[in-house]
Amino acid sequence: MFITFEGIEGCGKTTQSKLLCEALIDKGFPVVYTREPGGTPAAEELRSFLLKTRDEKFPPFAELSIYEAARAFHVENLIRPSLREGAVVICDRFIDSTVAYQGYGRGIDISLIERLNSEATGGLKPILTVLIDLPVEEAFKRISERRKDRMESEGLKFHRRVREGFLELSKKEPERFLVLDGRKSVEELHRQILSEVLGRLGAL
Repeated sequence: MFITFEGIEGCGKTTQSKLLCEALIDKGFPVVYTREPGGTPAAEELRSFLLKTRDEKFPPFAELSIYEAARAFHVENLIRPSLREGAVVICDRFIDSTVAYQGYGRGIDISLIERLNSEATGGLKPILTVLIDLPVEEAFKRISERRKDRMESEGLKFHRRVREGFLELSKKEPERFLVLDGRKSVEELHRQILSEVLGRLGAL
């Protein structure tokens, strides 16, 4: 089972994905936890390059291309092998982030992004995508105290477009997306997510 977590910066997806991982391990499931960009040595090198703040302008197409390259390394060397071995793979961000950030956020043609996503993954899609939705203003309050990477440093308008992108994606594939209110408590969100995942695992 392949599960992804999505949402804008500061929504709580990393916290929730790690809690789900711990809960499934406690219940005896084989679990692989990973993230994008990253997940393998080569992809982590590309992550560092992508998220580093720099004075030189970062062209949107260059950004998209590097994200897709990192994803290809990730899927080929970690995600697909883990799924073949029967693991539950939990990934913090995946293809939907690229559509939301580089498509809705940067304005790159979404059909192009979808084609590149398909090429980079060999058509792999998660069975379940947990989207933790949060107003951008609330998210910015949460990340105000931490050192921001290049993507987190973008302005409110950019992140509002990204949020809308995620919500649009969830409407197109409601059977894949579980959309939750990020303003709920950590404990309540975890209970909802774990219940959904256990139900789907039981149906496999």
